[in-house]
Formats: sequence, C-alpha cells, structure tokens
Amino acid sequence: MNFPEYRPRRLRQSDGFRRMIRETRLSVDNLVLPLFVIEGKNIKNEIAAMPGHYQLSIDNLLNTGKEAFELGIPAVILFGIPDKKDSIASNAHIKDGIVQRAVRALKDKIPELVVITDVCLCQYTDHGHCGVIKENIIDNDESLFVIAKTALSHAEAGADMVAPSDMMDGRVGKIREFLDKNSFTNTAIMSYAVKYCSAYYGPFRQAADSSPKFGDRKTYQMDPSNAIEAIREADLDVYEGADIIMVKPALAYLDIIYRVHQEINLPIAAYSVSGEYSMIKAGEKMGWIDGKRIMMETLTAIKRAGANIILTYFAMEAAKVLRDESQ
Repeated sequence: MNFPEYRPRRLRQSDGFRRMIRETRLSVDNLVLPLFVIEGKNIKNEIAAMPGHYQLSIDNLLNTGKEAFELGIPAVILFGIPDKKDSIASNAHIKDGIVQRAVRALKDKIPELVVITDVCLCQYTDHGHCGVIKENIIDNDESLFVIAKTALSHAEAGADMVAPSDMMDGRVGKIREFLDKNSFTNTAIMSYAVKYCSAYYGPFRQAADSSPKFGDRKTYQMDPSNAIEAIREADLDVYEGADIIMVKPALAYLDIIYRVHQEINLPIAAYSVSGEYSMIKAGEKMGWIDGKRIMMETLTAIKRAGANIILTYFAMEAAKVLRDESQ
C-alpha cells in the first residue's frame, strides 16, 4: 500500500474512527493494586517517595480494598511490614503475622476480591536480604523451606494466590510441593520469574523497610543486561508449577515482556514498579509532564508488549480514568 492510494490519516480523523480500529485496549480487569500493611490501628503513613500511597493498618487496608473493588479492580497484592525482624524471618510464616491477619480480614469483608500475597523474606529479616544467610552468603536451599512455609501460611489464611519474589532457585517447585501436600492444590502461584536487579525499586524499599543492610542483590536478582536468561528463568518456573509468569520491572523491560509473552504459554504479568510511579509523579508535580496521559500511555505500552496483568501503583487512578472514559 502506497500513498496516495493509501492514506492512514483517513482513519485518525475522528474519535469514533480511532476507537473502532484501536489495537490495544487497556481494561480495569488487567490491574492489580499493591498495598502495604503495617501493625497497629488507624494508621495511614504516607510514603514520601510515593505520593498517594500509604503504610496501612488493617482497618484502613480494608477501606482501601473496598474502594479498589468498587472501582472494578479485581485483585490486590499485599506486602507486610512486621514490628519485629530477625535473621531468619521468623515472623514471615507465623499464623498471626501481619499479612496473615490482613488476608483473613480482606477475605472476610470483601470475599470476591482476589487477594495475592508477596512471598519474600526481605521485609522480615533484620539484614534485609531475601533469603537466609549462612557464612555471609544467601543460602539458597535453606531459604526454600522458609519461603515455602511462608507461602503455605498465606494459603492457610485464605490467600487466593501466592507470589514468590525472592529469586531463589527452585522456590516455585518447593512452594507447589508444600501447598499440594497440605490440600491447597487450588492456590495459584504467580512467580516473579524474571526479576531484574534494578534501581527502579528504590521507593518500594522505603515503603517496605526492606533495603539490604550490607551488599546488594546481584547474586540472586537478574543482570539488567540479560534477555535470553529471562526465558530460561521463565521456563524453569513453568516446569516447577507456576500458573502466571511475571516480569519486573516493566517500563525499561518492555522487550522482555514481549519476548516472554511470545515464548511462554501462560498468562504474563508485569510489575510497573515504584520507581516508574515516582518518576511520573515527580514530573507531574514539577509541571513538566501531563501525568494522567503519561500514566495511561505507559500502562497501555505494558499491555501492548504482552502483559495480561499489570501490577501498578496507578491502579486506582487508572481505574477512574477508564470508568470516566466508558461513561
């Protein structure tokens, strides 16, 4: 097709035409809202680097969960902030841990809301790493048991889906083993299969109080330069029993989302992380960008790259935009 016989602008000249031929459609059904839950009552601590997001006590978490559900957001993912930490993440898997109680409260008050739990140890360890440390290294195989026990405790509390984010080798298989042996065969696993060692996580670590106290996470999170490795990681987790494969972060890794979507025959999730949110919010505050338009353009790009599910701190704002556009 060549000009002048073909004129692409013909189908751009009205909103009606543009809507009729739109190739990618973002929906509220694609969105998952991350929430931070903390001990106490009537607590709503604003996260300085993430305006509009808070560390919430369970009573306020319920209010936010209800608002999200009423906006049509189908799911939330919980991150717990315990009041006590130790070197072996003891509070990660106790029956009355902060996440376990939050799950029970959400499922009691909003049973239709899908509750996903982040399964990692970094919020629960006093050293801030995602596994158990032995002789100054993160012991992969020792960590698997603690991670699997944590996932099981979330399932016992009523979580619909568990999401291991630690990047220990073999953790999906160990979690699936623990869940199945304890009659939680219907509890789904969304694996952070392709999680890069990224600078985009900075605001999250402030929110979750999970910064490493020494070293970094380069020995277990992926090198940002690698793409083929992403497929190997995803293949491993599919083999071990993952139901959904996640890529994290999203914006700087759209090529990885696309590649995983092409190669892996499972639903694909992408986590639009805290740094992505904070940069847009900062630019909007300075008056340099149109925050709403860039938010929607970014989320649409993630969907276009191949993500079926988008975990995003913009979930509530985007849901309102989508609602208003449909009216």
